[in-house]
Amino acid sequence: MTTAREVLIHAFDEDPAVVAGALRVGRNAVQAMPESIVQVVVQGIAVTGIAVGGGFDEDTAATLARGVRIVACGNSMQRAHLESSQMAPGVQIVPSAVAHLAERQWAGAAYIRV
Repeated sequence: MTTAREVLIHAFDEDPAVVAGALRVGRNAVQAMPESIVQVVVQGIAVTGIAVGGGFDEDTAATLARGVRIVACGNSMQRAHLESSQMAPGVQIVPSAVAHLAERQWAGAAYIRV
């Protein structure tokens, strides 16, 4: 039995526009490695970009439709005054992006920061 490989794409910035690049990289990664689990982990003020009306609704939906997991940092959401109900449908929320990234890397995931 083989374990699926996992790729973490970390979008951490004070500019929500970093989300566009991270989502594009996520779509490209899942296309190039369809057998892999691909996650875009969004931290910092960039989480506002994956909220409904945050400017990247179409990119977020297209990325999720291709099988990429999009994960938002709960701490960053709190800092940005965002509730879970404001996030785009399909976005997963973790309490801490740092803890999530560390745990996934300890489990063998590859890490890429954009």
